[in-house]
Amino acid sequence: MTEKTVLNATHRAAGAHMVDFGGWDMPVHYGSQIEEHHAVRRDAGMFDVSHMTVVDLHGSRTREFLRYLLANSVDKLKVPGKALYSCMLNADGGVIDDLIVYFFSEAYFRLVVNAATRAKDLAWIGKQARAFDVEVTERTDFAMIAVQGPNARDKVLALLHEADRERIQALGKFSAAAAQSTHGVPLFIARTGYTGEDGFEMLVDNAHAVALWGALRESGVVPAGLGARDTLRLEAGMNLYGQDMDETVTPWEANLGWTVALDEGRDFIGRDALQTQKDAGVPRDMVGVVLEGKGILRHGQTVRTPRGDGQILSGSFAPTLGKAIGFARVPAGTQGEVQVDIRGHDVPARIVKYPFVRGGKPCAGI
Repeated sequence: MTEKTVLNATHRAAGAHMVDFGGWDMPVHYGSQIEEHHAVRRDAGMFDVSHMTVVDLHGSRTREFLRYLLANSVDKLKVPGKALYSCMLNADGGVIDDLIVYFFSEAYFRLVVNAATRAKDLAWIGKQARAFDVEVTERTDFAMIAVQGPNARDKVLALLHEADRERIQALGKFSAAAAQSTHGVPLFIARTGYTGEDGFEMLVDNAHAVALWGALRESGVVPAGLGARDTLRLEAGMNLYGQDMDETVTPWEANLGWTVALDEGRDFIGRDALQTQKDAGVPRDMVGVVLEGKGILRHGQTVRTPRGDGQILSGSFAPTLGKAIGFARVPAGTQGEVQVDIRGHDVPARIVKYPFVRGGKPCAGI
């Protein structure tokens, strides 16, 4: 049975084109994916991300548990409200999921994991938590709205209680805090996102989600669907689980080595496998690709290189750039010119460093 967020009827009333996404009935666009993309890059757009899974962890050994569960080190989290991006690995070093962890106290952390991996994530986290006597609670009482773009923060701040505005305005990136709306509605506000633009991701009780969405829309924030979210995150060089990495891919092979902390004395799930692969030499690189000829890059297309064949992972037309871009997994050390098999034709492309877009502008060399 397809799941629905509390905002489902609101999307349909706005004329959204709905699709199945990981078992959820979600808006892919409200009329023009490209216009929604540009709204986020140029002003402010909002996404219903209530399908994401929020998990609260409680217990005196919660930090110890997360030191074992995650490839990144939660010991970096010292100030309440700070957040950390990490992969959660299996024993072979494959990525079970990527997630954000928030620190509130030594006995209270919060995880936000992907929607499509909800069942396996909850099972894995619950299984590993038992040895540490950590209580795992899924927070189905929350809706989640992401507001992104160069004017996103100002538009959200205008809807907050006056006493909270200065504090939320001062939030650093990957930090979160509680606040109230002008109507006294409690909010959990994090300065995080999945578009490459500044903004907030907000948790609100389901009972107040429709009103908050409406208030944001009245303030000029443009509703945007999963289509624009995908092209925005691709331009920003952000991985999509299940397409750019999965349980057969290590963080080294997904260009996520920066999320791995091989800190001395910490044993975490998958560490031995990661160390072995690093010592032996990582066989595959994840790189950016820009198509030089006509066509669109799509998942699964073959990339022909002098070092052997690779494969397109994520690929799309990039509205900010006006050209086709993608990620590819290719033999280690591949650089320069390559060919992409598009419907039986080898189309010229080139390997580039990503992100492709930063601060709403094309990056150098793209």
